[in-house]
Amino acid sequence: MHQASHAPPLKNTFGTYGAPPRQADGRVDQAKLLAELKDLHATTYHWLIWQNENDWEDLQLFLPLAAKEGIKVWVTVVPPSESKPIARFSSEPFGMDYKRWAAEFARLSLKAPNLVAWSIDDFAHNLKTFTKAYTDSCLQAAENINPRLAFVPCVYYKQITPQFAATYGELLDGILFPYRAESAGANLTDPSKVGPEIASIRKLFRKDMPVFVDIYATAHSRLGASTPEYVKQVLDLSKQYADGVLIYCHQDPQKFSAKYNIIKEGFK
Repeated sequence: MHQASHAPPLKNTFGTYGAPPRQADGRVDQAKLLAELKDLHATTYHWLIWQNENDWEDLQLFLPLAAKEGIKVWVTVVPPSESKPIARFSSEPFGMDYKRWAAEFARLSLKAPNLVAWSIDDFAHNLKTFTKAYTDSCLQAAENINPRLAFVPCVYYKQITPQFAATYGELLDGILFPYRAESAGANLTDPSKVGPEIASIRKLFRKDMPVFVDIYATAHSRLGASTPEYVKQVLDLSKQYADGVLIYCHQDPQKFSAKYNIIKEGFK
């Protein structure tokens, strides 16, 4: 069985997720993205393969450029619940072949050692697919190629149950935890549950399991938008209680200047 402990610690993870600036042809504007990440004092960028069929290719172009700037990269693929035919896109080109994705990411991380972690979005919404045995087989495929590549799936507070921790805990190198005050009924207005929710997550896993907070800077389909002040407060508390912070999503410095500047200040 895959053992989580091989991956190096992902300390000092301060980054943004998805929504990169794009050129007119839909390809990622690599230079602009890197300039913004540097300006934000980001140590990490979390790449999402979902917006078009070039995202995988663009990731491969991005990695050496990010390495020159000392920026680490995580990458996410989407689960069945966010793939075709339910969604407009799947993660291309390997779709829902997660074992293939795991192996490809591991291969790529040998060439580009700044690719340090991979993730599956909404992992725990899709446990019918991601049984313990199947998840283990995917991680084994990656480990056979590069045991140092970390697996940090996205899991929401309500799904981080004692049963989930007991079943999956030994496979995971960390938890990507999108904060939305679920212990108070779910909202994007109350930052006060960051500390208590992280504490209760930590109780369920091994002592050194890192917890990374994903902060909603972009609106949630059901819970609406967050304010700049909320982003600031959640960021401050996450720095205190979590092992790292990712911002969902990368913010355009012109369109969303208030949040962009708060993130910049917080990452400094």
